[in-house]
Amino acid sequence: MNAPARVGVVGCGVIAHNYMRGSAAFDSFDIVACADLDEPAAAAFGAEHGLRVSSVDDLIADPEIDAILNLTPPAAHATVVRAAFADDKHVYTEKPLATSVADARDLVATAAERGLRLACAPDTFLGSAYEAGRELIERGAIGEPLGATATMLVGGPDGWHPNADIFYREGGGPMLDLAPYYLTAVVSLLGPFVAASGFASTPTPVRRLGVGPRAGEEFSVDVPTHVAALLRLERGPLLTLTVSFEATDQYESCLVVHGSEGTLELPDANGFEGDVRIKTARGEWETVTYESRGAQETRGCGLHDLFESIQAGRPHRASAELGLHVLEAATAVLDSAREGRTVEIGSRVGQDTTQAQVSELT
Repeated sequence: MNAPARVGVVGCGVIAHNYMRGSAAFDSFDIVACADLDEPAAAAFGAEHGLRVSSVDDLIADPEIDAILNLTPPAAHATVVRAAFADDKHVYTEKPLATSVADARDLVATAAERGLRLACAPDTFLGSAYEAGRELIERGAIGEPLGATATMLVGGPDGWHPNADIFYREGGGPMLDLAPYYLTAVVSLLGPFVAASGFASTPTPVRRLGVGPRAGEEFSVDVPTHVAALLRLERGPLLTLTVSFEATDQYESCLVVHGSEGTLELPDANGFEGDVRIKTARGEWETVTYESRGAQETRGCGLHDLFESIQAGRPHRASAELGLHVLEAATAVLDSAREGRTVEIGSRVGQDTTQAQVSELT
């Protein structure tokens, strides 16, 4: 592998610009090329960011490319990952890892068989705020963890994304688009899930695109858009989770860990940095001081960790195994809502594999 690693982006949509901006903070990789089935979109993206533009097939086959950054819609994730594996490329893919647990398991197995690295968003749990939260829990600052409460309620992407209908198809909805930030964070803080129950609804079955060349176009919704869940963790704590695309003109985010001797409040799991606060029994809320990584608190820190891990010969932390576990947990909630029963979660991921010292990313 080249040093820095040479990365090709497949999928030149809204989130791709965030990765490009974040990449300037890291010296472990360079994004050098891009491709999209929408050729004009790829051309515009390449021109804006100074990237070589090619077809998807040619980019994936390019021997000068070390890894693919897969930012395609969820329905294409597994297809792009498999194509990259066929050309011996490492892959960092946006969430979800695949639209089905079966496909995700196959991708994890294929990566292992071929000796390739597969990483999966989100990487926000690698931020300094969550490292600080893990440290506090581990040293017993809130006593024995009893559970956590997580919420993210927004109005949905139809107000800001020109092709928002992709978020309302298989592989989308708040349970697979928003919940992975919080499920991943909770796994990193408290360990893996073992069972899930949930309720789900679709209050707005028809939506209208609000921006872009298709603005005003109506589309039907195929997935639940408001979900409430209860998940049991292997160590015993319980997570209550609510995610929604129905909270018009709102952005409500919360992640709180409840302990036998106190409460830990963490910042938005859909971002980096923010306040970490703790309140012990009979005490007042206190803001915890932690050291920020500055510009490296951004999308792309998971890519950086991937390439640093390859060079060091250690596991990367935003792993496909973690992505599979989070996908299975989210899918279990939706299965429970549909079938009216508690659903067991079969996969496991070691909490220790999500953790590292701050120095490893600086």
